Amino acid sequence: MKPVCVLISLCLFIATPVGAQQFAPVPPPAPGRSSSPAKPLSHAALLTELKRGGYTIYIRHTSTDFTRDDVKSRSDDDCGNQRPLTDKGRDEARRLGADMKRAGFPISEVLASPRCRTVEAAKLAFGTYKLAEEVLGGAITKHPVERYAPLVTWFKQGPGVGRNRVIVSHGNPFYATAGTPYLAEGEAAVVKPLGKDFEVIARVAWNGWGALSTLFPATAVSPPP
Repeated sequence: MKPVCVLISLCLFIATPVGAQQFAPVPPPAPGRSSSPAKPLSHAALLTELKRGGYTIYIRHTSTDFTRDDVKSRSDDDCGNQRPLTDKGRDEARRLGADMKRAGFPISEVLASPRCRTVEAAKLAFGTYKLAEEVLGGAITKHPVERYAPLVTWFKQGPGVGRNRVIVSHGNPFYATAGTPYLAEGEAAVVKPLGKDFEVIARVAWNGWGALSTLFPATAVSPPP
């Protein structure tokens, strides 16, 4: 999703009549940051980096039903009162997970926001996951810098050499920590740790992982103990 689309969406939400769908406000983007890669990275170069490991792959959940919202949701597992994945979104999650597996790079852990759409996307794509309150979206109850401090730490430190961490979450946490442009549904950002900082080296659409999976014959890669 391009920044202009975010701005248009915000205007539409504000202008909707009483009784229409209501969505959590988008937090301000991380000041002074851009989540666009500083330089283009070829598919082959990206796959080489991911096979080396040390990266966080942040994925916004796949396509959802925007005729529904989370306003009446009483808890994270109150799926009947949340914006759900569509059948298209479920197919997207299955495909991106299968393509990432075929690409053959290690995934040491999968973290998911506790909301139903992110849990379902993680389960369909990867099978197993751990719930992570640190990447929960929803209403902004305090300054994003404080709310998402653990996420920033994960970005800065990374999971270690030979390992890659996947986070399945929402657009808002990434926007608030990594800056513009906003992630599209199903889009991923590959985040490189720099110790005291981090940078985004690539952004991959839900259907973009197939280009990596066809580069070389896939070999099974097990995460280190």
